[in-house]
Amino acid sequence: MPFDFSTVSAPFRMRPGLRRLAPGAPQLTPNRLGDRALAEKLAVLPAHADQALLATDVFDARPALHALAMHAAAEQPGAFAWDGHAHWQAHHLGWSLQGDTPVGDGPSEIGNCLRALPAAWRAAALLALAFAEDFAVIDGGSGHIPWLAVCLPSHWAPEDKIGRHFAQVHAPVADNQILIAASEHLARLVTGGDRWERFVWTITRHPTLSQHPKRCDTAPWLVDASADALADRAFFRTERQTFIPLPDHAQAIFTIHVEMQPLAEAIQLPAHASQLHAALASMSPAVLAYRGLTDARNRLLAWLATRASP
Repeated sequence: MPFDFSTVSAPFRMRPGLRRLAPGAPQLTPNRLGDRALAEKLAVLPAHADQALLATDVFDARPALHALAMHAAAEQPGAFAWDGHAHWQAHHLGWSLQGDTPVGDGPSEIGNCLRALPAAWRAAALLALAFAEDFAVIDGGSGHIPWLAVCLPSHWAPEDKIGRHFAQVHAPVADNQILIAASEHLARLVTGGDRWERFVWTITRHPTLSQHPKRCDTAPWLVDASADALADRAFFRTERQTFIPLPDHAQAIFTIHVEMQPLAEAIQLPAHASQLHAALASMSPAVLAYRGLTDARNRLLAWLATRASP
């Protein structure tokens, strides 16, 4: 689903921004061989599974994992199938699990990736590879995050978030007062019976989908680059986040679909440039620093101003 520019508003505020999903609106995006999200996940899992696949010691992930597989098979039957018991099939990838044994004739790197993981994580990994989304589980009763399958984080470390309360997860976020105050209500809301979505965005100098802080290039914005040259090296990073509720377990599966475009390709319409200009111009110094935009702000604003002109 394309990014919804109606969610770019000014003045910019860090707020939940949840809205109900329309009936029938999809929440999962199938990966196909050659897709960027699949390639980057395959680069992360063999080398950094301990930073991507995480659970607290006492959490039983089976209800959430089964609910996700059931949802995937119902929503995207051309991409995924599950027999309700032991057979998990990722059609586009050419790989399946029979119990916890990988079976298939698709690309060998997918089979090798699955076999190298602990057996208990293979179903989660197959789902993570079959779809562009990353996944997490939110527990509505405690407000904690007890399970994560996140290969493509946006400058946060999944291993630092596992087992944390929803409010603690957002504690490092700049100007987070609204998010923190709403955390208990949000945890109960998304684990109820309704489906929800939200969109977030930023402008970044990093070209990869996977932006784990321990593996991301730390080079700063080019100090001497002109506004045009800076924009040519900038990317528009967006996330569509949705919640698949499991009301019987007071849980929700949180889905995160990261997309990235060169800024010049993403901002084609003057109206979009104007919206982005207004939002960026209204960001507080704390938000700019948190997003790594302090040094680039004025030049990006100048570039967006030229794009906003008819």
